[in-house]
Amino acid sequence: MTTLITVLVVLIFAVFIYGFYQLQKRHAKFSTRVFSALGVGIIFGLLIQLILGTKSTATVQAMEWIGIVGNGYVAFLQMLIMPLVFVSIVGAFTKMKVSEKLGKISASVLATLLGTTAVAALIGIGTTLLFGLQGATFTEGTAETARIAELATRQETVENLSIPQQILSFIPKNVFADFAGTRATSTIGVVIFAAFVGVAYLGIKRKAPKEAEFFANLIDSLYKLTMRIVTLVLRLTPYGVLALMTNVMATSDFAAIVNLGKFVLASYTALILVLIVHSLVLLSVRVSPITYFKKAFPVLSFAFTSRSSAGALPLNIETQTKALGVDEATANFAGSFGLSIGQNGCAGVYPAMLATIVAPTVGINVFSLEFILMLVAVVTISSFGVAGVGGGATFASLIVLGSMNLPVAIVGLVISVEPLIDMARTAVNVSDSMLAGVVTSSHIKELDRETLNDRSKLIDVQA
Repeated sequence: MTTLITVLVVLIFAVFIYGFYQLQKRHAKFSTRVFSALGVGIIFGLLIQLILGTKSTATVQAMEWIGIVGNGYVAFLQMLIMPLVFVSIVGAFTKMKVSEKLGKISASVLATLLGTTAVAALIGIGTTLLFGLQGATFTEGTAETARIAELATRQETVENLSIPQQILSFIPKNVFADFAGTRATSTIGVVIFAAFVGVAYLGIKRKAPKEAEFFANLIDSLYKLTMRIVTLVLRLTPYGVLALMTNVMATSDFAAIVNLGKFVLASYTALILVLIVHSLVLLSVRVSPITYFKKAFPVLSFAFTSRSSAGALPLNIETQTKALGVDEATANFAGSFGLSIGQNGCAGVYPAMLATIVAPTVGINVFSLEFILMLVAVVTISSFGVAGVGGGATFASLIVLGSMNLPVAIVGLVISVEPLIDMARTAVNVSDSMLAGVVTSSHIKELDRETLNDRSKLIDVQA
């Protein structure tokens, strides 16, 4: 009977897949298909949970088969991350018409990413205090106990590193190992190596223009090839979103969410406030937040369902250049830097909230200006090198809590609601990355406002 139910669920999912394939053949808008997949996934997943339950054998087996589509899609995107980061950064140098803009682009992107992270940390602290969560205690179940034991092992990898040592760990000692993604900070290692290659190219361009031109053409060809692969993979986005959202809704422990409801509500409140800050920053550069979020919806919805900033990178860069009018050099810098630096949700709001919750248990006055300023500084500095994949928030929290000598068990106690909060955190991370691109492109006067304000200029991967 269980096998029959599993087959039935998978067959219904296959019918949905076929339906979205027909929409693609009829050239329905990409954003429409993504939004529809999100809605269908929510409803289908809820029905599976209500009828079968989250832990039934049929649900588990069906999610394994459906996971081939969802997890497979994310894996295809992750396959592209290191090549895309490398050719994007180097390509930013080869395409740059005026090399003097390099410093302005880098400084503006980093300032936006880090500045908004500091603000996100303040919002995290304020929201925790507003909801009265400082010193709160959470129930420890079997899953939480196992997670705390796991965290104790992970903590050993970061507890003996000072912040200067953590910064040094970003330097790619073996770039081939970083291309293989063997470290938590591999992405930023590839970014640094690509930046060195780009600077070297600028030097060769002055002394040996013929060889530099050959290299630029090679990188341009690699970039176009990579982006073509990106287009092929992005065609699968509606199917991936459908599968991922179905899995999330079918397997979420809603009883645990109710028990930790106050923390979940506080987290979402903080993240929404960060998006409001993003809107205010956009207004400061004369960009309509409504236009921005409408055009950014496909990538933000994917980030929400996949919980992977790295997986969203291809769609991120495409959205910036083709829908938001950001110049290619800036989009490549902002998208790549945003994977490992200044993630507002995972490295800003979350660690600040956890630190504020747990600090009173060791006798710290969370209302003191000294604590607040120290926490904001530690969070901002520690936001360098946070991995843009699932688990990045945990890594960031361990660093922040360890740096401030606070107990790390709190990270394990909220495991049951981690997926739900992580979806919104990831969407905020990606939004901040694109925000940095729009703001920087505006500052260097390269923002194509005609493209930005053209409602027809949306992401379309039909071709």
